[in-house]
Amino acid sequence: MTNRRNFLKNAGLGTAAAAGATTLAAPAVLAQEPIKWRLQTYAGGALGEHVTKPMVDYVNNASNGELQIELFYADQIVPTGELFQALQRGTIDAVHSDDDSMASPTPLRQFGGYFPFATKHILDVPVLFNQYGLADIWRSEYEKVGVAWISAAGQDPCNFNTKKEIKSVADLEGLKLYTFPTAGRFLSKFGVVPVSIPYEDAEVAVQTGELDGMAWSGITEDYTVGWADVTDYFLTNNISGAWIGSWFVNQKRWADLPPHLQQLVLAATEAGHTYRNQWYWGGEARLRAKGDKLQLRTVPAAEWAQVEDAAKDFWKEIAAEGELQAKIISIFQEYNDVINQAGPPYNFG
Repeated sequence: MTNRRNFLKNAGLGTAAAAGATTLAAPAVLAQEPIKWRLQTYAGGALGEHVTKPMVDYVNNASNGELQIELFYADQIVPTGELFQALQRGTIDAVHSDDDSMASPTPLRQFGGYFPFATKHILDVPVLFNQYGLADIWRSEYEKVGVAWISAAGQDPCNFNTKKEIKSVADLEGLKLYTFPTAGRFLSKFGVVPVSIPYEDAEVAVQTGELDGMAWSGITEDYTVGWADVTDYFLTNNISGAWIGSWFVNQKRWADLPPHLQQLVLAATEAGHTYRNQWYWGGEARLRAKGDKLQLRTVPAAEWAQVEDAAKDFWKEIAAEGELQAKIISIFQEYNDVINQAGPPYNFG
């Protein structure tokens, strides 16, 4: 009887303990309302699939439902030129863009996108940010205007895809090209007429004759977004070896995000960088070698040197605009001195 009573007593305690454990554990497994962000990219749908969506998918798949990002492509919520203002206001929570396209109100604006001849290759961008101090500058400047700068990375070079053949520098004269603001400012020195229109309108603008082409991307992008279908020539000379673009978050939304989710966003962003690196690098080679839509043209290096020399004067012009601009230009100069001394493949454009 004693054994039986002890058994029943112990069994009862065990049952109660199990019930208590279940009750205590319940809140940990209850579904919690996810944090929801709206992220808009500078890229249209076809391009955004490769340059922005991998990061968003990473977060949405790995966050265990705690953070969900809704992705919007170019101009879907606000025009690209209003991205920064919308981010500050909290109309959108996060942005993937270059500083130039989104009309950043900081002195950094003209260094995003394609700053003429600042880079030779896609990997130059993370090196400049992580080894030469640009990350600290970007982070500090955006803190001043209520935006958290997350990370920067390189993408494709800035080549020309056009309806008209370019075989000399003189052929740039009068070309109406869709390009970035700072790139357009530089190219206007050679008679290029920069045209500013919504990203998704560029293809039709070539078909209607409003544009002669684009100085916006490398050949991977030309094929991906359909521009290779409406232009005939691809100039292998470029004015920049890699696009400089960043990921930004509304400062309050970033501060409110738990540390483990901040780490997840950073990891996802880096994974997205890795994907873009191989996608662009492989695409540029494959489509130059095997693409059948664009005929390749090259201005002789000795002649293209006059464009590179003009960039040196352009750098001095920008450096004279302020102390911060001068500091960034000095970093570009330091890095370019290093890669030029290092020799191939670092200084091959």
